[in-house]
Amino acid sequence: MKKNLLAAALLSVAATGAMAQSFEGAYGQVGIGYESVAPSLSMGNLNVTGTGPAVGSYPYSSSISNSNSFTGAVGVGYNFAVTKDFLLGIGAEYNPIEGESANYSGSNATLGNANGTWKKENSYNIFISPATPIGKDGLLYGKVGFTGASVKSTVDGTSSTTNLTGYSLGAGYKQFITGGLYGFGEVNYASYGNNTSTETSAVSTYRLSQSSTVSANTFNVMLGLGYKF
Repeated sequence: MKKNLLAAALLSVAATGAMAQSFEGAYGQVGIGYESVAPSLSMGNLNVTGTGPAVGSYPYSSSISNSNSFTGAVGVGYNFAVTKDFLLGIGAEYNPIEGESANYSGSNATLGNANGTWKKENSYNIFISPATPIGKDGLLYGKVGFTGASVKSTVDGTSSTTNLTGYSLGAGYKQFITGGLYGFGEVNYASYGNNTSTETSAVSTYRLSQSSTVSANTFNVMLGLGYKF
């Protein structure tokens, strides 16, 4: 009898040690990777009012370059167990790293060219994350969220900032390493909708105004470490 009880206890301990770790609960993580940003820029007519021979409306053509750079993000979240094979998470992440500067320009046959630089900064993402356990210590997950970012543009030493918002999609895999420590890899896509802004200025007897529309798509690949509390 005692031997049977001892054997049962040992089997119970062994089974407990072999149990899969759960990703249910709170977590925090840090990731680094590579990001590509593909922006779109449409510049409207430069409208000149006031008194003088330059009064009129001048059409502008525009071009803008992509930006490819190192990126990173810090994130927190919480996973709820809906069933033993399905978790639903909520989370938020912030990217404190400025993207690489790239060029843009506008041109008119009469007025010539206006050249500047731009870069993406201060991006964030708020998302929900459906997930399913894989094997003993893995988790396959998706992400659907609301995202925002700032685009800082500089022309002739003068800077301005445009705020963009849109939606995000992502997918990834997490694997426990030891205790609550895990590694992860993921891919993310974000689409930022059109933002139209108008800039005005005064030069001598003229008043100038011009509207421009900016949008962007981003894609990144990230690897990192996290901790499930």
